[in-house]
Parts: sequence; C-alpha cells; structure tokens
Amino acid sequence: MENPRMKIVLGDITKQHVDAIVNAANTTLLGGGGVDGAIHRAAGPELLAECRAIGGCNTGDAVITHGYRLPAPWVIHTVGPVWRGGTCGEADLLANCYRNSLRLAVEHGLRTIAFPAISTGAYGYPVDQASQIAVRTVGQFLRTNKSIEEVRFVCFDDRTYAAYQVALREYLLGLENV
Repeated sequence: MENPRMKIVLGDITKQHVDAIVNAANTTLLGGGGVDGAIHRAAGPELLAECRAIGGCNTGDAVITHGYRLPAPWVIHTVGPVWRGGTCGEADLLANCYRNSLRLAVEHGLRTIAFPAISTGAYGYPVDQASQIAVRTVGQFLRTNKSIEEVRFVCFDDRTYAAYQVALREYLLGLENV
C-alpha cells in the first residue's frame, strides 16, 4: 500500500533535493536547536539575515525564504506548538503548520516539499499523535490540490520513521474503507 505523492524517508532534511524544505522554527526565526539549528548551519548566514528581516512568525503560521547553501532552493519556516497535554489547541495548530506550509509552496509554484516531524523534538509533541496529524493533513491537502507532486516526511531516527509508516498505512486504509 503506497501513496506515490507522500513518501517517508529516514535521513537528514538538509540533504533533500526538493523545491523546499520545511523548518520547524521558533517564533523568532533566528535559529535554535534540532532541525532549526541544522537548517541554519547548512544554509549559511544569509538565511539568518533574511529571517531577521522578516521579524518572526506566529505558531501555526509559515513564511518562506531562500535556501542559500542548501540543495533546496527554498525554506518554508513554520512554528509548531509546544505540547501542553493536548488540551490547548495543539492539534489544530500543528495541522495549520502543514496546511500553511503547503499553501506557501503552491503560491510559489513549488512541486516537491520535505517536512521534518514538526514539534516532536524540544517542543515535546508525542510522535505517534504528531505523525497522524501530519499525514492526515497533508493527505487531505493533496486530495484537493494536484500541483504538489511529492511530499516527503523526513524522519531523523528509526522511532519517528516507524511512527510515520504506521500513520501513512492507517491513513491509506481509511481511504480504502470510505
């Protein structure tokens, strides 16, 4: 069972040859730890300068910059929610990260995009729940928008990779039963 437009890969998002990679940023957009720091380091100081000029981003929203030294020509920065137990609108905010990133990709004519596991690192979102939200939100978007040719979920470790595999399998099974 496979969806040719959604792929799950184990690897480093900064090495992806796609039109845009998504950065799990913080609200300042000025770099940080985890994937955010890795993207800033790989892109070089020009990325920080462009992000500084933007002036920040709210949780659930997304902004786009050039990719500079990355293989991807664009970086879409989105700010995921900090996990607070699941009762503070975290699921809606996380889904908005994916929707708003995909909308920006479409607006800029981008065809391929790679997402990290947004909010599952320092922000503490449980990966099993986050992967379900990510796959379902992206799947729903792709059903109504045909311009995006490929979405990659780039997983940094085996545990995250396994969670995304389960989420995609469950999503596709759900489509078969509709």
